[in-house]
Amino acid sequence: MTSSESILSAAGRSAAPASAGDTATITASDGTAIGYRRFGAGPAVIVLHGTMSSSANHTELALALADRHTVIVPDRRGRGMSGPWGAAYGLAAEADDLRRLVAATGATSVVGVSSGAIVALHAALAGVPLHRVAAYEPPLFTDPRLPAATLARFDREMAAGRVAAALTTAMRGAEMGPALLRILPRVLVERMTAAFMARQEGSSPGAYLPMRELAPTLHHDLQLVVEASEVEDDLASVDAEVLLLSGTRSPRYLRAASTRLARLLPRARLVDLPGLDHAATWDRALGGKPEMVAAELSDFLSPGR
Repeated sequence: MTSSESILSAAGRSAAPASAGDTATITASDGTAIGYRRFGAGPAVIVLHGTMSSSANHTELALALADRHTVIVPDRRGRGMSGPWGAAYGLAAEADDLRRLVAATGATSVVGVSSGAIVALHAALAGVPLHRVAAYEPPLFTDPRLPAATLARFDREMAAGRVAAALTTAMRGAEMGPALLRILPRVLVERMTAAFMARQEGSSPGAYLPMRELAPTLHHDLQLVVEASEVEDDLASVDAEVLLLSGTRSPRYLRAASTRLARLLPRARLVDLPGLDHAATWDRALGGKPEMVAAELSDFLSPGR
């Protein structure tokens, strides 16, 4: 799950990214439109965002890589320029969307963030022709019952129209945002979340999608987390070269997942990024430090330069 230093601290900010990039669309296997932003020139690399975000959140990361690459940043299904999830949504559908993007753009490298990292790894497992996969903190659990319980409660609260409660459930279950959100009484966190959503909705719209609009996407990303956690060991068959990135300020279970994958994947290397958290790939206005992530990605994406 993606968060800033705190998801809530970024709520209400509507500043536009530095550059929107050029936009284009491909058609997925089921006819769904998948829109993407394009930056720079050179060998193509795809940046796949995670939860509670869209392509707009990674504008500065894309620009930092665009001096040597054509950077493709899609909106995953259900967000921004792209169409709905569809009845057959799951890891296979996300991997197939990535396959279509690879075919259309000629990319052989993917940077996946959080749930986007899960998609990238499983796409490589499914035979999408990827030479390099950079995975920033894929949220895998050793016990899939934990994210499944979070998903079940989230769905009940969303069905009841309790969006702030559902977001609180997701933030706590996936350890998004600062530890304070898991220490404060739940009712107080719900009130804070509702207040931030109201403040965001009262400001002028910007390029970053608001929390209320993004809230339904959590169902689908939690679904991916459950599905991927159940078959984590299958990733031992991934043949691509993999760079695993983990921030030293991120939740313990995310760091543990990256450590497990470093042992499991046959061609993987793990790099710890001092002082960074799970939102490091986001734009600076949202609490990220994309230039630090880009510095680590540059050598991996351009070996021997």
